Amino acid sequence: MSLNSSRASLAAVTKELARQWQETKYHWNDSKALEFEKKYIEELLSSVDTAMSVIDQLEKVTNKIRRDCE
Repeated sequence: MSLNSSRASLAAVTKELARQWQETKYHWNDSKALEFEKKYIEELLSSVDTAMSVIDQLEKVTNKIRRDCE
């Protein structure tokens, strides 16, 4: 699996998770839900953003390595 397809998969599952969390919040809307969101969901989304940035950087490096080796 290429970095681009891995990035696309990660983006898709993250978008689906965010959508499902929004749906869950309609039914679970109390202080524990807010605590869960801050402790897990926000942290996860932040980590995914960081991972996406790293994947972009890795893609640039691997592309440069491929060009240099040709």
